[in-house]
Order: sequence, then C-alpha cells, then structure tokens
Amino acid sequence: MSSTLPVRPPPAILTPLLDLLCVGGLSLLVLVPLLLSGVDTLGFIAIGVLAWGQALLNYTHFMASYRIVYRSREMILRHKWASIGVPVILVAGVVAALMEAQGGGRVLLTVFFAVASGYLAWHYTGQVWGMMASYAHLEGVPFDRVERLLVRSGLRLLLAWHVLWFLKTALRNPGPVEQLYPVVSAGAILALGLGAVGLWRMRIRTQRIPPGRVLVPWVAIFVWYAALARWGLPALFLVQAFHALQYLEFPVRVELNRAMRDAPGQAAGRMAGYALVLLLAAVAAMLVVPGPAMSVVADLLGAGPENLVPVLVMYVINIHHYFTDGVVWKISNPEVRRELFAHVVPAGPAPAPAVAGKRGNRR
Repeated sequence: MSSTLPVRPPPAILTPLLDLLCVGGLSLLVLVPLLLSGVDTLGFIAIGVLAWGQALLNYTHFMASYRIVYRSREMILRHKWASIGVPVILVAGVVAALMEAQGGGRVLLTVFFAVASGYLAWHYTGQVWGMMASYAHLEGVPFDRVERLLVRSGLRLLLAWHVLWFLKTALRNPGPVEQLYPVVSAGAILALGLGAVGLWRMRIRTQRIPPGRVLVPWVAIFVWYAALARWGLPALFLVQAFHALQYLEFPVRVELNRAMRDAPGQAAGRMAGYALVLLLAAVAAMLVVPGPAMSVVADLLGAGPENLVPVLVMYVINIHHYFTDGVVWKISNPEVRRELFAHVVPAGPAPAPAVAGKRGNRR
C-alpha cells in the first residue's frame, strides 16, 4: 500500500506565471521594446481605442474594490469613514466646485486636481511596494526592517517625481515646477540606487536572488515612469492600464476564495457572475465619465462647463478609491490575511507587514 504526501498548492495569488504577468511582466514586454526603439511619440497607437480600453480596465479595478467595501452592511459600518464619510465630503466638494464654476472660478477644481494627482502618485508607489511585500511573503522571504526602509524610501522619491511630472505636464503655467523637475529627476536615480541596495541586501541575507515576482514590480515602475517622461500624457493610458491589471488579481483571488469556501460546486458560476457584474458596472461608470475625459486634465483651467461634471466625477472616483483600498488591504488584519491567502499554506513564518496597498502598511 503506497501513500502520497499532499501536494502543496503553488505559492501564488493565481498562478506563478499569471502573477508575474499581472504584477508588471506584461508591461515590461510592451514598454521596454518601445523605449528601446527610440520612438518619440505614440502616434502609431490608436489613442481613442487605447483610452476606452484603459478606461474599461481601470473602472473594473475600481468596481472590484467597491465590491469588497460595500458587500455587506457590516463591512460598511465597520469602515464608515471610507464607505460613508469620504463620499459625503467629496460630493459636497463637487457641489461647491460647480457653484464656484458658475461664477468663473476654478479654485476648487484645481484643489480636486492637486489632491487626485498626489493620491495617484501615492497609489502607484504604494501598490508597487505592496506587491513586492506580498510576493516576498508568499515566497517565504519577507523583507527585514532595513530592506523595507531602503526600498520604500526609494519609492517615496519616485512619488515626488510623479507629482512634479504631472504638474509640469498638465498645468498651463507650471512656473516653478519646471525648475524643480531636474532636481526630482535626479532623485529618481537615487531611488533606483536605494532600492537596488535593499534588494541586494535581501539577496545576501537570504542567500538567494529575490524572486521574480518581487523584482518585476520594482523594475516595472521605473519603466512606467520612463515611459511617462518620454511620451507624456499619452503614455499614462498605458501605464494606468498596467497599474489596474496589477491590482485586479487580488480582489479576484479574494472572491474566488470565498466562492470555494461557501459553494465549492458553484465556484465557476459565481466567478462568471462576478466578472459580468464588474464589467457592467465599469461600463456604466464609463458612460458617466468617458475615458477621453482624461484629456481635459491637460488643459485643466480651461475646462468648459460641459466638461466639469465628468471631470469632477472622475476625480471623486479616483480619490475615493484610495480610501477604500486603505481599509480593504490591511494585511495586519487577520480576516483580510485569511481571505487573501486562504488557498495557500503560508510560506513564511509571519504575515507580511504590508501588502499591495496605497497608504501606509497595507496589502
């Protein structure tokens, strides 16, 4: 009589290959050849099609986040600030901005723009750190305190570059921003060095090269920002799509784990219904805020009255998304950790201190 040991599931969110592609591998396959080709513009890409495709993927990742926060009354009440308080404040801000615009003012619109720009930078860099921490945990090689400090410090420098780049690109009169831009661009080189030292230190400590799913998101964000620096706002459509793809497999895994737990025989049907609802909700959001509304950002202070509502709604969704993620992906929360990693035997001795989130120690 033979006995077999139970087969341990691969340490992955979906599968190792899909993880690698979603976390940034696909973006490297697309952007690195384009950057090396030396093309000065993305004019050969159908920007209209790209904008709508990016919007569909982007709003799908928003709706996946909302599905987690608003899935139950208990969840809503547990996180009242993110689920109720922030939306009320944002709606009041929209009303005030529209009233001000009737008199020709643009101060509140500019405030929305500045807040959304800052959060977007925090969002990108925080999510990349979270991906690195998540996969390091799954691989059983979590970052130590010094490595975490080095990598995250570098990402904070990239955050500053992102904000300055966006202001320089989008504002009609960037003024002093253009003078600071070379300084923060030099800081991006320092960011590369800090992260490289942190990852090299991890290699020495663990006696192994950091796993691909840890390295790829770190490399990817430098490539994303190189694309933004070269091609400007058109590249943002590509980068935002890759950012949304990077995020999506996490709520998908949570939903799949719940389906396998609650109704294993119906998991496939439940996941198909989940995907359909997300897509329909994303399409509905796109009808309110068309993807090309992003182009208004390039001429913000000249936005006409007919564009103000979709632009403001776009800002509200983006800003609110950062707050919902702030409560959804706190891996220090045992419930969140249990739902995200329910399909694997933890590889490491302790939960990761932070996962793919955007504010503080998250996902």
